Amino acid sequence: MEKISINQEKQLYEIESIQPVSIHVLQIVFVNAVPKTYGDIQIYTTGGYQCANLPGYSTVFRDEGKVVYLSDDGSIYQPPEGPGEQLPLEPYLPTLEELQASKKSEVSADCERAIYKGVNVTLKDGNTEHFSLTEHDQLNLFGKQTQLAAGAERLEYHADGQPCRYYSAADIQSIIQAAMFHVSYHTTYCNALNMWIAGCQESEGVMRIYYGADVPEEYRSEVLNAYLLQIADMAGGNTDESVH
Repeated sequence: MEKISINQEKQLYEIESIQPVSIHVLQIVFVNAVPKTYGDIQIYTTGGYQCANLPGYSTVFRDEGKVVYLSDDGSIYQPPEGPGEQLPLEPYLPTLEELQASKKSEVSADCERAIYKGVNVTLKDGNTEHFSLTEHDQLNLFGKQTQLAAGAERLEYHADGQPCRYYSAADIQSIIQAAMFHVSYHTTYCNALNMWIAGCQESEGVMRIYYGADVPEEYRSEVLNAYLLQIADMAGGNTDESVH
């Protein structure tokens, strides 16, 4: 039986089914417990592997107890004033083009989250610190290259949750290199996913794609293959790009 989590939280909820009933509305039939809040939905197979991520479903469109309808555009169900159909009786079947567009948006959002999550960097003193990489962080950090080029021997910066302090030029260079690799890899990997999505000829193939999946060889660029070789070397031979 499939399970879902909300916003990457550890708690899992057993579901009987999950399916779209319109472009922006999703129906979930729960087995027992029902989440109190919603957001990005991760779907797991019976074997416990994440097989999909559905971002943005934070609004309860309609609540029927164990059957919950969620929307990703903020819409809420409004009952009709007169007799008539209230919700589609049959699941809405999006076209291949709609699924491809939705999947590209999904992996793009996942890529952004992966980049923003940042990197761990081991410094010259042997300590490892974590650095988030939001757009603001990237601009701030990559701007330090100007100071390095000007010959600065120590530069101000801060790790996550830490006060601003001075780092040696060598440590700042290590942080910048790790950050650039992290951003470039995820950007390249996401591009390959988009090529894979565009190459799918059937809806089922699109639905099986998720961020972290092993991209088929025919959709891997020369740049991605180079990154994967470098990652494999750092990881001791593991070439699965789900390691990130």
